[in-house]
Amino acid sequence: MKGLILAGGSGRRLRPLTHTSAKQLVPIANRPILHYVIDDLVGVGITDLGIVVGDTADEIKASVGDGSAWGATVTYITQKAPLGLAHAVLVAEPFLGEEPFAMYLGDNMFEDPLDAVVAGFDGRGATARLLLAKVEDPSAFGVAELGSGGAITALVEKPEHPPSDLALVGVYLFGPRIHEAVRAIQPSARGELEITDAVQWLIDQGGVVEHRVLDGWWIDTGKKDPLLRCNELVLDTILPLVGGTVDGRSTLDGPVRVDEGAEVVDSTLVGPLVVGPGARISASTVGPYVSVGADCRIDRSTVEKSVLMEGSRVVDVGLMTSSVLGRQAAVDGGASPGNQPVSVLLGDHSVVDVGQ
Repeated sequence: MKGLILAGGSGRRLRPLTHTSAKQLVPIANRPILHYVIDDLVGVGITDLGIVVGDTADEIKASVGDGSAWGATVTYITQKAPLGLAHAVLVAEPFLGEEPFAMYLGDNMFEDPLDAVVAGFDGRGATARLLLAKVEDPSAFGVAELGSGGAITALVEKPEHPPSDLALVGVYLFGPRIHEAVRAIQPSARGELEITDAVQWLIDQGGVVEHRVLDGWWIDTGKKDPLLRCNELVLDTILPLVGGTVDGRSTLDGPVRVDEGAEVVDSTLVGPLVVGPGARISASTVGPYVSVGADCRIDRSTVEKSVLMEGSRVVDVGLMTSSVLGRQAAVDGGASPGNQPVSVLLGDHSVVDVGQ
């Protein structure tokens, strides 16, 4: 089985952060989301990977390389415009050939092990297998309708009256007949080739579409709040480890990881929390649920429930919470930090003065 990772798209919902960087490389617990996706696929023995890339191709290639860090081989597939998930399958056909494959959206993360999803699928008996999750508001998603035998009988995109509470998750298994399907469908009203239309074509042509339902959490990290929630869920799994320098005036409470080369001075760190290499925290309270990227600086500030990408800076801020800072971004509270909490989403190299 091959793997197809979709890492194109413009990331409109995470702007301005994704104006200058790929949404799939936003870090969760200081690792790019895309790296977790590769971990999942390689972990179930899928090592022949195609990564569909668009405008951020150079950044994706610099982060992943040839895949050898995972024991995988990576083929990059260019999608000239984000024309839909089915279009991504269309342009990837030369790489995929007649083999079954797992398609994984590069900005989705979920808790369940992938092996239960892929076990026994060869693309010959069933033409597809979809991963589903129970959601509170199915009308916001693509929703699966199930027949009496448990197979999917229809897919409905954002229905006013959902036929079930089972939403499509960003993992799909396909046999080779999906290539016929993506060539047969027409663009939707928004001008894209929809993967739901391709799967519906398979169903209408008599194909069997299986499903698996997630037990654990699933998050599409394409917006700030879900991204921060995903960061919290992953941080809940870290183990305490101090590889950097923590001075005698500092305290560590709960699971805190301080990577080699990081420095903590006269500060309180509240886990779960990770501090990347080269970061420096001084006279501050940081945590819980903060990912401090490499070479960040936090001085005389309080930071909680946030993601700080590499090289970002927080100085003299009374309380920064529920924030995402891009690379080399800075938040400055001035000489007299105010009492109102600060919550921001900043793109790379942005500077914000929140002083009173």
